[in-house]
Parts: sequence; C-alpha cells; structure tokens
Amino acid sequence: MKSKIDYKELIKLIDLMEERGLAHFELEVEGLKVKISKDQLLADNGQNSLQADQSPVLNALQADTPAELEIPENESGFHIVTSPMVGTFYRAPDPSSPPFVEQGETVKKSQTLCIIEAMKLMNEIEADVDGTLEKIYIKSGKPVEYGQKLFAIKPQS
Repeated sequence: MKSKIDYKELIKLIDLMEERGLAHFELEVEGLKVKISKDQLLADNGQNSLQADQSPVLNALQADTPAELEIPENESGFHIVTSPMVGTFYRAPDPSSPPFVEQGETVKKSQTLCIIEAMKLMNEIEADVDGTLEKIYIKSGKPVEYGQKLFAIKPQS
C-alpha cells in the first residue's frame, strides 16, 4: 500500500524548506518519494511531477494563450475562478468524454467546470456564480499553480 501526502503537508514541507534556506529536500516514506528543490517539485510515486517554480510554468501557459483573447485585469464585471491548488488541469472527466463546459455556455452555481489532479486525487472545481463562461485560460493537461486564473464568468444580472 502506498502512502499519501496531502496538499497541506506538501505546502508545510515547502515552507519549512524556504524558512531553513534549503535548496534541496528529499523524503521517502512507505513507497512515496517526495523531492523538492528550488527548480522543481517532484512527487514521485510512479508518474506525477509538478513544477514549483512558477515562472516557467506561467510563461508556457501564457505562450499557449493568445494575448488578444485575454480579459484585462482591470475590466470589471467578470468573476474569475482561480485554482485552489497546484496540480494538472483537465476540462473533461476522461479523455474520451466531452469537456464539462465550453466558452460561451451558461453555467450554474455548483456546476463542475473542470478537474484538477493533485497527488493522484481528482478534485472537481465548481462554479461559484451563475453566468456565462467568457474565457477558459488553461488548456487541458497543463499544470496549474495555486491562485492561477482558470475561468472568467460574466455573472447573470
């Protein structure tokens, strides 16, 4: 049986590492191996790997998003749904299924918008307002960071 580490424990490890000024940290417990370094965060129990350094990830994601489609930060009237965790973003429940939502569709509060996989756990991200989905910021299968924009919803008036 493989051991699990939850998101909060992982964040505590990262914070402790930064607090102590460590550049590299490794832990192996009951088949779960966690390696943390300033360049990269690896949670290796077979296949998972997540980037801890935001800039390369954000740069790669921004390169996939055409600038003319982005909603300006200061534009009011949009509700931005952000990632509550670090993980991998998926628009559909599995590769053979259609996406949960498409741009331009009406969404309801508590409707599933996407899944974020973190440490082999699938976390459904739900809409917290009724409205029209105006923008999807991330492509399916891409890594996401805590607080990163996922969707822009124009709330119903």
